[in-house]
Amino acid sequence: MRIAVNARFLLKDRLEGLGRFSHEVLQRMVKNHPEHEFIFFFDRPFAQEFIYGPNVIPVSVFPPARHPYLYYIWFEWSLPRQFRKWQPDVFFSPDGFLSLSTDIPQVPVIHDLAFEHYPEYVSKTGASYYKKYFPQFATKASRIATVSTYSKNDIHKTYGIKKENIDVVFNGASSNFQPIDADQLTVFRQEKMEGKPWLVYVGSLHPRKNIHRLLKAFDQFKLHDKQEYQLVIVGRKAWQTDELEEVYTQMKYQEDVHFTGRISDDKMLPYLCGARAMTYAPIFEGFGLPLLEAFQCGTPAITSNSSSLPEVAGDAALCVDPLSVHELAQAMQKICTDDTLHADLKTKALKRAKAFSWDATAEKVWQCLEKSIFDRA
Repeated sequence: MRIAVNARFLLKDRLEGLGRFSHEVLQRMVKNHPEHEFIFFFDRPFAQEFIYGPNVIPVSVFPPARHPYLYYIWFEWSLPRQFRKWQPDVFFSPDGFLSLSTDIPQVPVIHDLAFEHYPEYVSKTGASYYKKYFPQFATKASRIATVSTYSKNDIHKTYGIKKENIDVVFNGASSNFQPIDADQLTVFRQEKMEGKPWLVYVGSLHPRKNIHRLLKAFDQFKLHDKQEYQLVIVGRKAWQTDELEEVYTQMKYQEDVHFTGRISDDKMLPYLCGARAMTYAPIFEGFGLPLLEAFQCGTPAITSNSSSLPEVAGDAALCVDPLSVHELAQAMQKICTDDTLHADLKTKALKRAKAFSWDATAEKVWQCLEKSIFDRA
């Protein structure tokens, strides 16, 4: 079998969200199925580290698809020409985009429909493109993979796709995320945090991630904090951050908030392992990978009681209304002062992490691809 792959999010030193999913799944599929051939289509020069085996043929396809106008050219003109040349049996697209100009079986991973529910958090041109074309992609797809039961139901309800044509593949977390030695954490706490405890957020700085309310909640929590808790925010600045910046400048406990920017998994690990809790309460999420990464480190969480997050969190987190600053602050107070609760959630976090793995994800994606071809036969 020859499998064409949209590999445009495999970017060296820039694996986030879609890129992380692509990397973890594709490296396993290539290794597990050496009898099959994979054609990786990149939209720019590729890094050799993403050519996972001798059964991968990398192809750079012009133009770089980083704008809605270029999306259309890449998927509707450039890729179909490549399909005619390589004659793949199926096209796999980890970012959900498909080509409407080909009849080969296609399988997208539609991670979520945030742009349908919160278009204000996407650029106008982006929202317009997504809202126009994703319903067509969903209809065009031979099968659809998605990362949570919540997203499966959302795709069914929003686009009218039959549930039996949607496969839930979940996410996994890198094996880099695991508990580290207590002595190492003690040194880290003294060197980086001046011996103070902390809460941590991991993710991009974007309105949908709800960080402005997280900052407000932290300010409320600090009014009664006797232990000098800090808040560490790990992630790159995305866009539409004016509200976040305004809230930050008005914080009473601004000096207790630390922005690290984007950092490597290795540098992130002690921040996760040593944190009292992950504070991750987005307004909407298709899965919520930072929760799982924290759980693998034995770190419990405060998260949202909406979208897919309770499904991922299970019983290893305190779930709150993400629109309620008061509930967020109360959860911080509870998890930072109740040692019995914290110990219980810590145990549950490690157990919950075992319910997910990239190996299982890759196998479920492979089964989805096989079904897409067999259903056409």
